[in-house]
Amino acid sequence: MQAVIMAAGKGNRLGELTKNAPKSFLEIEGCRLIEMNIALLHARGIEDIIIVTGYRNECFEELLKERKGIRFVYNPFYEMMNVLGSFFMAQNVVSDDFVYMHADTLCSPTIFDRMMETDADMVLPIDYKCCDEEAMKVVTKDGKLVWISKEIPCEQGEGEFIGIMKIRRKVLSDLREATKKLMKEKQFASYFERALQELLDLKRYDVALVPTGGDFWGEIDFPEDFERVKEKISPELIEMTKKDSRNDAG
Repeated sequence: MQAVIMAAGKGNRLGELTKNAPKSFLEIEGCRLIEMNIALLHARGIEDIIIVTGYRNECFEELLKERKGIRFVYNPFYEMMNVLGSFFMAQNVVSDDFVYMHADTLCSPTIFDRMMETDADMVLPIDYKCCDEEAMKVVTKDGKLVWISKEIPCEQGEGEFIGIMKIRRKVLSDLREATKKLMKEKQFASYFERALQELLDLKRYDVALVPTGGDFWGEIDFPEDFERVKEKISPELIEMTKKDSRNDAG
C-alpha cells in the first residue's frame, strides 16, 4: 500500500506561523505535523509515501532526506492551483491501493484503524455534526454518499469529511481520468473532492463512510485551529511520532 500526502500549500491564513516554513512544520510537543502523519503511516505498515510539495519544498527534502521510502513530487504551480492540481502532479506515481492525506490534518490512530479495517473501494471518515461553510460537507441518500463539497448548504450537510481516505487501486484509472478532465476544464481552484464527485456520479464503486465517533482529528487552517489541536491531540499520536523518530535515528 502507498500513501499520498498533500503538502504544497503555503498556509497564508496562519500568518506569521508559516512565514519561514510550511504549515506542516508546525510543532506540537516537539513533533512536526508532517512527522506525525508519517509516523502514523509507518506504524500501520505503510512505507511507500509520496509527498506533494510546493511552498518551501526544500524544507521537506532536507528534513526527510534520510528517510527510506519517501518520494517527493514538486508542484511548481502551487500558488495558482488548489489541491486537485497537486494530486494531478502525483497521480501517475500512484500504482497501488493508497491512503490520501493532507499534511496539515491529523487524526487519532483509532479513526485511521477503523478506516483501514473497512472493506470498500473508497473509505471516508466523517465527523457527523453541524457544519460551517468552511467544512467539506457530505450528503447521503439511502445510506450512500451522493454529494461531497464545500458548496453544500450548511443546513443540508450531514457531516464533515476529514480529508483522509483509503482508495483501492481499481479506482485509479477513473480517478486519473476525472482529474485530467477537470484540469482540461481549467478547474485549477478545485479541491480533490471535485474528482471524488466525478467518481460518485459514475456509480461504479463501493463507498463506505466511517464515523469519527468523537475521536480526535483536526485540520489546521487558522491560528485558532492550531491552538485547538494542541489542546485536543491524541497522546498516542505524539508517542508514536517520537518512537518513529527514534527508530529512524537508530
